[in-house]
Amino acid sequence: FSTGQVSAATFQQSPPQIVEESTEVHINCSHDDSNLVVMLWYQQRRDNGSLALIGYGWVGSPNYEGQFKEQFELTRADTMRGALVVRTAAPSHSAPLLIISVWHCEYTEAYFGAGTKLTVLEPGLNVTKPKVKVLRPSARECGNPKDKARKTIVCVASGFYPDHVGILWNIDGQNVTDRRVATDNAALRVDQYYRITSRLSVPAEEWFTKGKNFTCIVSFFNGKNTELYKSSTIGEKGNSETTYLMVTQTARFSYIIFIFKSSIYGAFVAFLVWRLQVCDLLVLSCPLTFHPNCMFLLSLYFT
Repeated sequence: FSTGQVSAATFQQSPPQIVEESTEVHINCSHDDSNLVVMLWYQQRRDNGSLALIGYGWVGSPNYEGQFKEQFELTRADTMRGALVVRTAAPSHSAPLLIISVWHCEYTEAYFGAGTKLTVLEPGLNVTKPKVKVLRPSARECGNPKDKARKTIVCVASGFYPDHVGILWNIDGQNVTDRRVATDNAALRVDQYYRITSRLSVPAEEWFTKGKNFTCIVSFFNGKNTELYKSSTIGEKGNSETTYLMVTQTARFSYIIFIFKSSIYGAFVAFLVWRLQVCDLLVLSCPLTFHPNCMFLLSLYFT
């Protein structure tokens, strides 16, 4: 069970589930406060994150919202234990979270449990593990010279189904949990599979520390277990300021050489065009004789 705790009440709710279509699904919830007597179930919409109330009730008195009565069943073993039953699972029932909210008997507060993520497999699609790759920072990435330059390492997890994933970074075995990490809010659907990216921003000095290990860890729930998939990269050797200077100077020198070569080539082409134009005029103006000047000019033209 995954546990969510609010105030003095502790909630336990079923872990994530991946099921086949037409399966009957049971999602359980319990808490330890007998004063919380009303249990409500919500489904979170995949498209916009909004919550839709499925139903609510007391022990022996369930109430449903609209069409949900045909799709779901609310059960209560007692005040502190209940369940939501999906009668016949369909892909439309898949949601990031099926969330429980339990209300105090005096309706003064509402407490939400941690939620259960449910995925109903689409026909013809099987559970597929992610491919994980870490992309090293761009060599030209540099911050404002007046500020401390930073490097961005990117982790890409792709080709997985369904989207039961999480991403964690660590540096030399130590987990990174602060704002240096920016992960997509949700996996992106690309054709049949999903893709998600995460970015780790570190000071250039840290990236240019010899032997520094940067690891991306992707957790993937396959319906039975949560498996970990890793990919790493090693920091580069060298001084960050010196390296940035070398990169900048090399790029500048390459650009100057390119401009110089382009100028020489342009001048050469212009000269050839001019020469051909002059020679054409001379050929047309020379009589068909063996005048020495014409012969000399013609020899230049055909050279």
